[in-house]
Amino acid sequence: MTPPPVLSVRNLVVAIPSRAGISRPVNGISYDIAPGEILGVVGESGAGKSMAGNAIIGLLDRPAHIASGEVWLNGNRIDNLPPDDLRRIRGRQIGMVFQDPLTSLNPLLQIGDQLTETIREHLPMSAAQARDRAVAALEEVGIPAAAERLNSYPHEFSGGMRQRVVIALALCAEPSLVIADEPTTALDVSVQAQIIALLRRLCRDRGTAVMLVTHDMGVIAEAADRVAVMYAGRLAELGPVRSVIHAPRHPYADGLMGAMPSLSIGQRRLRQIPGAMPRPSRIPPGCAFNPRCPRAADKCRVDPPPTLADDPQGRAACWFPMEHPA
Repeated sequence: MTPPPVLSVRNLVVAIPSRAGISRPVNGISYDIAPGEILGVVGESGAGKSMAGNAIIGLLDRPAHIASGEVWLNGNRIDNLPPDDLRRIRGRQIGMVFQDPLTSLNPLLQIGDQLTETIREHLPMSAAQARDRAVAALEEVGIPAAAERLNSYPHEFSGGMRQRVVIALALCAEPSLVIADEPTTALDVSVQAQIIALLRRLCRDRGTAVMLVTHDMGVIAEAADRVAVMYAGRLAELGPVRSVIHAPRHPYADGLMGAMPSLSIGQRRLRQIPGAMPRPSRIPPGCAFNPRCPRAADKCRVDPPPTLADDPQGRAACWFPMEHPA
């Protein structure tokens, strides 16, 4: 029997009112994340990836707000909760890992103080118990001499070790969902591989669900089980990583794959997607990708594409999806 999803997002719309009208940087996205699964959310800058993550955890900056849709966590709806209730969920049920660990850590406090404060905020523990939990959290993410490093300040760690500390901070209250927003972008390739391996191990051992937001398809290929490709606030394609990488059905996903360098087929010129992603306030009619799409027809310029549920393979929001040999 398939376990219920940890996170379920249904037709989520984020709106930003302005003098020019209402823009929708997230426009009707839906997906689930199962226990122990890593869902990669990928797309160009401005696609709405981070905005979707912030909406899920209730960290939208005004005037941005959830205009419609629902967010369910462990069977409970959370998008309509008061701010104080959402604050209690963050940390305890949802952990967060951001791109720059220095923005997540207080430079004036020792690592141990930051970990124990978070643990005691969400779990009924004494100071001694919280310290033991903090040491265990650092050991779990691979920090050597964890007990001694509790007394260190953030600047005394390397970039990769700081990111490990942030992951420990996100996991110390044992949340069921972790939202990781570009967690490896500022790291070198070898440290990236270590962080990806760490996330996969934690998902396997703990059953934690992870929403991994990134623009790097290489990270998606290594870390994720499924991938959601976003374009102009909408889901363009959703499916297993291997299927989307090797047989993309949406032309935008196909363009992203063509722009990835490969060592297996020798030297070749990388494909480039012409043009740029439209601003949320200037989304063209029909399919948002139609001005850049080599397969666009008149229908694409007039009618919004079908939803993912209308695709026989359940993957591409496109009138004329790519076909691949079996």
